[in-house]
Amino acid sequence: MTESGPANSDGQKHAPKLLDQLREALRVRHYSPRTEATYRQWVKRFIFFHNVRHPAEMAEPEINAFLTHLAVKHKVSASTQNQALSALLFLYRHVIGREVGELGEIIRARKPKRLPVVLTREEVRAVLENLSGDRWLVASLLYGAGLRLMECLRLRVQDIEFSRREICVRSGKGNKDRITMLPSSLVSSLQDHLNLVKKIHNRDLEDGWGRVEMPGALDRKFPKASQEWKWQWVFPQENRWHNLATSEKGRHHMDESLIQKAVRIAVLKAALTKRATCHTFRHSFATHLLENGYDIRTIQELLGHNDVKTTMIYTHVLNRGAAGVRSPVDGL
Repeated sequence: MTESGPANSDGQKHAPKLLDQLREALRVRHYSPRTEATYRQWVKRFIFFHNVRHPAEMAEPEINAFLTHLAVKHKVSASTQNQALSALLFLYRHVIGREVGELGEIIRARKPKRLPVVLTREEVRAVLENLSGDRWLVASLLYGAGLRLMECLRLRVQDIEFSRREICVRSGKGNKDRITMLPSSLVSSLQDHLNLVKKIHNRDLEDGWGRVEMPGALDRKFPKASQEWKWQWVFPQENRWHNLATSEKGRHHMDESLIQKAVRIAVLKAALTKRATCHTFRHSFATHLLENGYDIRTIQELLGHNDVKTTMIYTHVLNRGAAGVRSPVDGL
């Protein structure tokens, strides 16, 4: 399973392992690190489900059995089952080199019809009041610009355009770039934050480091660019990473779990009964824009949705209760 071919008689090295080939195929096509990790995990689960058989020895029946098993035994959601299918389709198409044919009858996981959790403006304010420092700033950008959490944490200094009040989201979901607004009320706080980040970066440079991970192959094309201020993370982690093999040091962006934990605690302190998470700020951003009268197409662009139908979900949230139909009991 681990090798795609043995060493030849000339003593050459083994061909790359299957998962290494998968990783390379994903990176060549500029898939995100998170998608890479997810696809690798699904391929491993598929292989071990079939007793460590190589995928090249399997075909549509084995894929069908695996997807059905996920729905029946593990009761996964429809989106999770589709994610597993996407990983396997990518594996067969781009690594093994053949298209997957008709899969037959698959027991599909049910796709629940759920509305997103949305906070009122008062509830958003209550949660933000229980956050401070860079945690408050991240959460404020999630709500104020409609960002996904990882989109916010992967912002680089050059992605913030203060003069135009814009934020450029690079390689968002679907590997798409988009422009969203930079809230005027956050400009001063964000500038103060960046001044502190720049001091940290200058200190790192003085110590001989100050490098960040670069997108694509830019680190090879421009070896010194990773130390430039414009490429630094807006929200760097507190401690440097240290490569023991090369003795290199640098900083990743802040870990998402720190923000998730801070928001979870803030929601508890605000005594909210809603199941609010970091992504709830994005839902609230869209709903509140609709309440303010902005058109659905504008909101679609700001959120980066491919299809306006995805954005339309917020109209259902908007039309509930007192914001929509008047209850007949109120007419008695």
